[in-house]
This record gives sequence, C-alpha cells and structure tokens, in this order.
Amino acid sequence: MTRSSPQEITQLLLAWYGGDRSALDRLVPLVYEKLRKQAHLYMAHERRSHILQTTALVHEAYLQLQNAGQVSWQDRRHFYAIAARVMRQILVHAARSRRSLKRGGGYLQVSLSEAVPLTAEPAADVIKLDDALEGLEKIDPRKARVVELRFFGGLSLEETAEILKVSADTVSRDWDIARAWLWREMRNGTGQSNS
Repeated sequence: MTRSSPQEITQLLLAWYGGDRSALDRLVPLVYEKLRKQAHLYMAHERRSHILQTTALVHEAYLQLQNAGQVSWQDRRHFYAIAARVMRQILVHAARSRRSLKRGGGYLQVSLSEAVPLTAEPAADVIKLDDALEGLEKIDPRKARVVELRFFGGLSLEETAEILKVSADTVSRDWDIARAWLWREMRNGTGQSNS
C-alpha cells in the first residue's frame, strides 16, 4: 500500500471534482485499503452466508461513488464519510431485497456489540438499524450523522468533531445519547418504517 498524506488525497479529490479523470485513477490506490477496512468492519457483523464479500462491497461502493456525479469533496474525511453512507445503503438494499425474496425470513444480521455497544443481545437487524437511524435523523440530524460517521465511517471522536465543526465533547455526548436512543428504538421495534 502506498503511504499518502491527507493533503494528497484531498488534492486528488478536488482534482477529480474539477473534472480530472486521471485523478480518480491516482486516488483509488491511496484510499482502497481504508475502504477495505471499513467494509471488513461491516462484513464482520454480517452473517457468514451473506452474499456480499468485503471486496465486492468495496467495489460496489467504488462504482457508486464513481457514478455519483459531481460531489463537491471537502477533504478525505468527507470522502470516507460518503463512502460509509454508500456502503450502508448497499447493505440495507441487499437486506431489503433478501427479506422481500424470503417474505420476512432470513434477515441479514448486523451485530453492534463491538462497534456500538447498544445491547448485550447477540445481533441486531440491519434494516431495523437503518429504520431507527432514519427516525433519529428526522428528530436530530446531527446525532444521526455522528452515528453514521462513527459506526459506518469508522471515524474517531476528533475526526467526527472536525467534520461536523463541533467539539469532541459534543460528539461524545451525541454518540452516547444516539446509541441509547437507537437501542431503545431497535428493542421496541418502533423504527420509522415498516418495510
């Protein structure tokens, strides 16, 4: 893996946004390993029988990012946050598709016990998590963004604070409150959607 500076990645993102297609070719090797680590974290929480593999998730996310049109990238953290959201959407879409095929059986499971210690229960449904997160976003968009950046983006408190332009203490409080709220919503099954 090639070592790169955050500034180099940011410069390539800005060049890509500016229309330089070769910047994307130079960017991919620099961000691939981080994206793979993000995907590996997600896939570690999925059932072994999940049809997507880590590499496939990274490649699908890459294709969606490449075809997303003109995103005004702020910096590398913004890129990783958007990549995290894309990976979340891919997993939720796969879970919803599988659920609709099996008429409610065989949900894809995502365990939050390691990354987000919400409950001692062994696993939580990725669809319930997504529904609960969408519900939180309607009530408090910043707290939902904190969860997305921390859980799905794998960012630290400090990196999350930098992106949201708030203090790390604020992120820490939001993180604690959001986890408790999500745990309650998922436990009670009162997520905003009944799909």
